[in-house]
Amino acid sequence: MAGPDFETQIKQLRATLRTIEQVLDVDAMRVEIADLGEQVGAPDLWDDQDNAQRVTGRLSWLQNELERFEGLVSRVDDLEVLGEMGREENDAETLAEADVELRKLHKSVEALEVRTLLSGEYDAREALVTIRSGAGGVDAADFAEMLMRMYTRWAEQHSYNVEVFETSYAEEAGLKSATFAIHAPYAFGTLSVEAGTHRLVRISPFDNQGRRQTSFAAVEVVPVLEQTDEIDIPDEEIRTDVYRSGGPGGQSVNTTDSAVRLTHLPTGTVVSCQNEKSQLQNKASAMVVLKAKLLARKKAEEKAHLDEMRGDVQASWGDQMRNYVLNPYQIVKDLRTSFEVGNPQSVFDGEIDGFLEAGIRWRRGAERAAADA
Repeated sequence: MAGPDFETQIKQLRATLRTIEQVLDVDAMRVEIADLGEQVGAPDLWDDQDNAQRVTGRLSWLQNELERFEGLVSRVDDLEVLGEMGREENDAETLAEADVELRKLHKSVEALEVRTLLSGEYDAREALVTIRSGAGGVDAADFAEMLMRMYTRWAEQHSYNVEVFETSYAEEAGLKSATFAIHAPYAFGTLSVEAGTHRLVRISPFDNQGRRQTSFAAVEVVPVLEQTDEIDIPDEEIRTDVYRSGGPGGQSVNTTDSAVRLTHLPTGTVVSCQNEKSQLQNKASAMVVLKAKLLARKKAEEKAHLDEMRGDVQASWGDQMRNYVLNPYQIVKDLRTSFEVGNPQSVFDGEIDGFLEAGIRWRRGAERAAADA
């Protein structure tokens, strides 16, 4: 039943939405939508396909963001009317309906509020995710594939496009490594909190004695670069190798040596791409991945230098950041935020928004604490 603090909670929701409106700069969003709408209407828009995709993608995202914000404002208005009607008529059913909607609205507004915390230099970028199996043999490779499915399912639930650049299959099952991009604004800021070592504990399906196995997988998240980013790699610093793409069990995918592996000699950074049939296209895609990783490496080195100057010897992110326990009990728990879910299958099916939101809030709190130190 809607209690006496119902009006207070409505006021708090409105205050939060006003703050969100200022941070999002909704007026500027409307102006940009109008400008992009004119560009989309231009007859020569698709003469430059890269620019056309950027313009239409940006317009679609802005429209969705504006609709999301305006939808929440409308829902608060409707909820206030529903609550008043229930109290005036002393209608228990209406008041109960108002309580349910109030709880839902709190979650929706909190989710949008988290988006406003993504204000880092590259947070608005698309994300490039690399997953590598770690200690644990075939279980680790299987775990790496489970994580890739988890992130791609999450992207699908949000209607984000996923582009796979490289998948290196393990001999028995699972993946040695995989690299893929999630094409959505703020994908990097959102998924960057997933970077680190993930740990799985379960009865191994690959152990004929049914023993419990602990395995690890590493997740790396870097921002996708734009043409304006300054990262220049001399040709002599890159070694290019070509090879034949392969699928699970070593099955040949292409009949030509179209897959490309680039090695940045000064740093030893290696990237591969095999998703295109053309060697030139694979090399271009691999270069995008390489530049993104080198830029992320540069930023990490700059941050490490600043931390050293500050005397900050404790890393912000520990190596092991999340446990997925399937036996002897079932739970997925983040070791930084203590956020946990008792249904691991739902997490592996892509329902990770709770972990992402908790991670983003945790990171912002850590950044503020470091700034005040």
